[in-house]
Amino acid sequence: MAIFRAKEVHQFSDVELQEQLAKLQVELLQKYGKRSAGGSQENPGRIREIRRTIARILTEQTARRA
Repeated sequence: MAIFRAKEVHQFSDVELQEQLAKLQVELLQKYGKRSAGGSQENPGRIREIRRTIARILTEQTARRA
């Protein structure tokens, strides 16, 4: 799953935002599960990147509702 910047998120349609948000949330849960089970990650900064991308998407959705 790619990490999207604010400009990229702004160009998505509402349906695409929902789809990307769902995919990122699933990936985040998988990463948290692997970390809590004691597994080592190949990219420890990935969780932070995913959380920030989710925040960007949620911010864009809020802005569109207003």
